[in-house]
Amino acid sequence: MRQQGRKPSASGKENLISWLKTLGAACVIALLIKNFLVVNAAVQSGSMESTIMTGDRVICNRLAYLKDEPRRFDVIAFDYNQEGKQLVYVKRIIGLPGETVEVKDGKVYIDGSETPLSDDFVDAEANGVPVGDFGPVEVPEGEYFVLGDNRNFSADSRRWPYPFITRKDILGKAIFIYFPRLEGIGGVAE
Repeated sequence: MRQQGRKPSASGKENLISWLKTLGAACVIALLIKNFLVVNAAVQSGSMESTIMTGDRVICNRLAYLKDEPRRFDVIAFDYNQEGKQLVYVKRIIGLPGETVEVKDGKVYIDGSETPLSDDFVDAEANGVPVGDFGPVEVPEGEYFVLGDNRNFSADSRRWPYPFITRKDILGKAIFIYFPRLEGIGGVAE
């Protein structure tokens, strides 16, 4: 005797096709998100400590600069070619297009200012007081000068053969750390 209200179960083949469609759709959505909405960056060095620690995984917004230009103190992910290998770096924007950047005694000066930029994000207690001199250099149009927050131990614009990154190399603006802790990454007000 047949029970009323129950549908006959789908065949194994139909079930498999349904699962494959769902899995395929999930893969397509994940690829679209990865390639057009976010950058997932794994931080391999201590150059951004104490803001971002070695081993942290960071999500960056690829759409952040669709309408707006990158701003000073934004933390960004960008492509950088090092010894023939394309790597994703995470650094803080310090110099903007057309500005002259100079580092004196570890402090950053823009356009010959008498007052150094605020560097509240630099953890001198944990990483040491920034030292060293660099420049002055003029940032070309469409390019940026970037530094790590752990200034004394950062491979950044001061140490690269060509000290600037182009606008097209910027992959996105870092918005939060999602592993091993969940924490936002804020910019600094100028």
